[in-house]
This record gives sequence, C-alpha cells and structure tokens, in this order.
Amino acid sequence: MPLAEQRDSTSPSRQEPGRGDSPLAASALNVPNIITLSRLVLAVFLFWLIDVGGHWLAACVLFVIAAATDAIDGYIARRYGLVTKIGRIFDPFVDKVIIGGAFMFLAVRPESRVNAWMVMAVIGREMFVTSLRSVLESEGKDFSATMSGKLKMVVQCAAVVGSLLFLEFLQHGPSSDTVSNMARAVDVLLWVSVAITLYSGYVYIIRAVKLFRQG
Repeated sequence: MPLAEQRDSTSPSRQEPGRGDSPLAASALNVPNIITLSRLVLAVFLFWLIDVGGHWLAACVLFVIAAATDAIDGYIARRYGLVTKIGRIFDPFVDKVIIGGAFMFLAVRPESRVNAWMVMAVIGREMFVTSLRSVLESEGKDFSATMSGKLKMVVQCAAVVGSLLFLEFLQHGPSSDTVSNMARAVDVLLWVSVAITLYSGYVYIIRAVKLFRQG
C-alpha cells in the first residue's frame, strides 16, 4: 500500500464515527457546548441582578432560562452524537456555578430566606461528589449521575425560583398574612432542597465505597 494511502486510512476523518467522545479540536465549539457557554454568560447577568436588587422577576426569568438550557444542550449532544470531553467537564461545572452562585448571592440578603449554612451544604456536597467522580472515573469506573442527583437539581432550582419570587412579592408590599404564608412556603422549599442535596451526597458516597471495594 502506498504511503499516502496508509496516511489516509489512519487519519481522524476516516475513523469510525460514533465511538466515544468527539475529538476536542474538531468539535469543542459545537452547538451543545455553545449553549453551555451561553448559560455561563446568563449566570453572570443573574448574579449581577441579584447583587443590584430590585429586579427579582427578571432574575427569576433569567434563572429559569439558564436552567432550561441545561436540558436542551444535553438532549442535543446525545441526540446528534455531539458529546465531547470538554462538554462532559464544562456542563456540570456551569450547573454548579449557577446553583452555588445563586444560593451564595441570595444568602447575602436575609429576606431571601437563604442562610449561610444552606450555601455551605450545597457547595460542600458538590465539591465532595465532584472529587469522588474525578478519582473514580480516572480509574475507569462508572460514576454517572443517579436519579437522586437529578432530583436534587430540580428541587434546588425550585428553591431558588421560590426565593426570587418571594423577594419580588416583598417589593410590592403585600399583606402581612401573605408574606408570612409565602415565607413558610419558601422555607419548606429550601429545607427540602438541602435535605435532598445531603441525601444525594450520601447515595454517592455509598456508591463510591462499593466501587472502591471492587477495585
């Protein structure tokens, strides 16, 4: 076989499609990764709105859009085979920035009902599970997301939305009874989100212990 044909037969363009992740250099800027990047930009504007204050409804809408794009980019990546290594790293990182950052900026405002210990529980769990995933997947073990982890994300988003809407209602001065009822509802959302966050962390720890023992 001529040397030129040997080069052609082993070039990346002739490799069998659909195996593993897409090459980083060839497809790092595909549609799902661009959507993920746009979500990070939205997060910056979200944090600015929370920090400035007074634009709680806009912040709530922005957060919902950012959270919705998480499902969209994941669907597109899986549906059209556009999964990349950078996407697998960047997507969960942006998710943690949005959730952790939203809790952190809301905690600065006591009327948001978010406390500092809630922020520590959310961020601490994310850091610990991420560290476990990094170690286990570097050893070739499957440490993908569980149903409890996905449920955790949904409830956390609901808690952030509830807190932002509560701040919006406070701004318009509703009756004291309405404020009291809404405050209790937001407290329930926040407590449930923290409880599920810690529980999902416990589930991941049990999985990690089993995988370490298998290894």
